[in-house]
Amino acid sequence: MADIRTIGVGNPGVKSSSFNSTSFQKKTRSKLLSIPGTRPSVQNGQLLVSTGVTSLDFLLGGGLAVGAVLLIEEDRYDSYSRMILKYFLAEGVVCQHELFLASAQDSPDDILKELPSPIMDDVAIPKPMEQPRLSSDPQDSLEAMKIAWRYQNLPKVQSTLTSSSRFGHYYDVSKTMEAEIQQAAKCHRFYLPDHPNQTAPTHSPMLESYSALLKSLQEVIQKEGFEVSKSRNILRIGLHSLGSSLWGDDLCCCDNPKHAHALTTFLYGLRALLRSSLAVAVVTVPSHLIQNRALMGRIAKLCDTAIALESFKGSEMETNPLYKDYHGLLHVRQVPHLNCLASQFPDHRDLAFKLKRKQFSIERLHLPPDLSETVSRVSRVELPGAASTASVCGLSTSANKHLDF
Repeated sequence: MADIRTIGVGNPGVKSSSFNSTSFQKKTRSKLLSIPGTRPSVQNGQLLVSTGVTSLDFLLGGGLAVGAVLLIEEDRYDSYSRMILKYFLAEGVVCQHELFLASAQDSPDDILKELPSPIMDDVAIPKPMEQPRLSSDPQDSLEAMKIAWRYQNLPKVQSTLTSSSRFGHYYDVSKTMEAEIQQAAKCHRFYLPDHPNQTAPTHSPMLESYSALLKSLQEVIQKEGFEVSKSRNILRIGLHSLGSSLWGDDLCCCDNPKHAHALTTFLYGLRALLRSSLAVAVVTVPSHLIQNRALMGRIAKLCDTAIALESFKGSEMETNPLYKDYHGLLHVRQVPHLNCLASQFPDHRDLAFKLKRKQFSIERLHLPPDLSETVSRVSRVELPGAASTASVCGLSTSANKHLDF
């Protein structure tokens, strides 16, 4: 009878029905952590943080998952990949997250001084596209009739990658963050020239520089208490230009590097460290200098998410009038597979990025229709996929001739 009283049956002071006399309890949702600057994913419930670029958050499924690694393959001049890294760090400063910045080329203090200024009173909501007004001028009517009749009823293409729910902040790249805001953030720095060479175990394939970096990360996570059971804050980790010769690596020097497994071994240890802590990492790698493409593929597979930036600067596309509205292309190499068997790949793979006067954004790539009457055939052949376009244009021209006849 003692057991029956414990569950509330046979006790006259407790009003309960016989249907409640069971050891089964109603399953309730686990209480999610409430940390500023985070939100749960609507797809798998994973805790997300913003990368600082709203269009990149939309591309990644709402944000960057805590405990994950984002790999950015640098452009040739390391201009836009460095900018995304600064966006990521600036978002951490505004959300009062702790930072860990490692670099072998520039001092971490110099990178922090270049963080973009946040727009506190921003209302950066994309405005709906205005419909063109009908003009009474016959010349304007003739210009409007240049577009083929079959394109008139097609819906307007939304090139901007935006979400209905706002997440993250907006930044002005033309201004740098104020010193008072930077000093309020707690940042852990790792500058390779300041760390003397330490003798690594002979059986370890990891370089001394990577071993010191991983050890420094582990000490910060343990001493500052960023374990899942202890922490109530997020650690944002930024690792700049891993794999370059400045880190002592020879991936960019030859086809068969001596330290071929150094960076992959470091990424194994980094992922294992992040899986048990409230931390998220952004790693940039100069992939255009790595000649062994199979090795670069393994590096991308070891990261949860991987994107590549292809800048138009110094290439033929820079002067191509079709790409005048963009500054480069963005390629998605790897998508996250956290808490799911099959991840959701972006529905639009033709992506481009542009740097406006104050903002960096990623958009769907849409080339304008060729309305010029004096375009040479040579310029069309130079464009990618121009052969199929020319054949389609030839078929449509012959079809129009038959219709006119």
